[in-house]
Amino acid sequence: MHYFLIAGEPSGDLHASHLIQYLKKIDTKAVITFIGGDKMKAASGEEPVIHCSEMAFMGFSEVIRNFDAVMSNMSKAKRALEMALPDALILIDYPSFNLKIAAKAKKLGIPVFYYISPKIWAWKKWRVHDIRRLVKRMFSILPFEPQFYKENKFSSIYVGNPSVAEVDNDLQHILPRKEFLEKYRLRDRQLIAIMPGSRKGEIRNNLPVMRLAADRFPQYRGVIIGAPGISDEFYEQNGGIRMPVIRDRSAVCVLAHCRAALVTSGTATLETALAGIPQVVCYRANGARISYDIMKKILSVNYVSLPNLIAGEEIVPEMLVHMCTPDLVADKLGVLLRDTPEREAQIEGYKKIRDILGTGNAPENAARIIVDDLKDV
Repeated sequence: MHYFLIAGEPSGDLHASHLIQYLKKIDTKAVITFIGGDKMKAASGEEPVIHCSEMAFMGFSEVIRNFDAVMSNMSKAKRALEMALPDALILIDYPSFNLKIAAKAKKLGIPVFYYISPKIWAWKKWRVHDIRRLVKRMFSILPFEPQFYKENKFSSIYVGNPSVAEVDNDLQHILPRKEFLEKYRLRDRQLIAIMPGSRKGEIRNNLPVMRLAADRFPQYRGVIIGAPGISDEFYEQNGGIRMPVIRDRSAVCVLAHCRAALVTSGTATLETALAGIPQVVCYRANGARISYDIMKKILSVNYVSLPNLIAGEEIVPEMLVHMCTPDLVADKLGVLLRDTPEREAQIEGYKKIRDILGTGNAPENAARIIVDDLKDV
């Protein structure tokens, strides 16, 4: 069968690459067309219709500034879908773009599967109406999502969380500390991981704050964990002055050598939790108090970071918008660098998160359901 997958950002590229591997294992005649990144390319052996690095626009203003590129990508994706006429369209998160392609698929009679639900339970709940209309099956990787969909007259299947297996696999490939330090020409001192996001807008907003907060602790060395498609020069030009940019097999292979981390809200917060590294979650945006108040009114949840959402309580501190300042972030970071009750509480909270997520093989479970569904047509 022919599968057309769309992932619009690095985390989706990673998760989709594993889904492709299982689709090809279960359906040995699988044909793959995709929009995504290098990991999907490696898994499929094909070139992307559009590389996801060309699609990483964050927020209303950035989309407006790049409106022509956004519309060009949309048109190209719709044309590719129409030419391919696959047996299934498989979407990975990225709802603003993907739901528009789902509408095109609906017109073409192509069944739509959604692997990794958009976070519409947090905001833009109205999108559930489009999902009910356009999507055949929704696969969730967060255990509380099926209840949300049930309450909104749709069904979702919890297939497990792919980050659990991905992180555990990466933890088996960590270099010994001496080799790690030699490889990246680092002195033997404690490290603070800096993860300012995978999009340029996030990095511009968050990296300067993170660097200044880390600089409050000169006995530690801040290191930036490089995101795919982001050059070292970009980090340096946007606040990462004198900080080495490290690109390893995965972020986890760097995190494992760090005492603590400053992480922009997103999938990276869950990966950091699963790796067992204490963290402060940062989200600067424009920093204005009014933006924070608006955000609180829009959001339908009490937290924004995945560790806290999964646990249903505050496991990691969330320094959002106007609270995301060097001084306030440094205050939270300082207690995690020492052997404190706060540090121990985070590590214990991470164990709770693992228990809640379970050990289900998310990409395999989703791939089997998709293939079985298509066989039954």
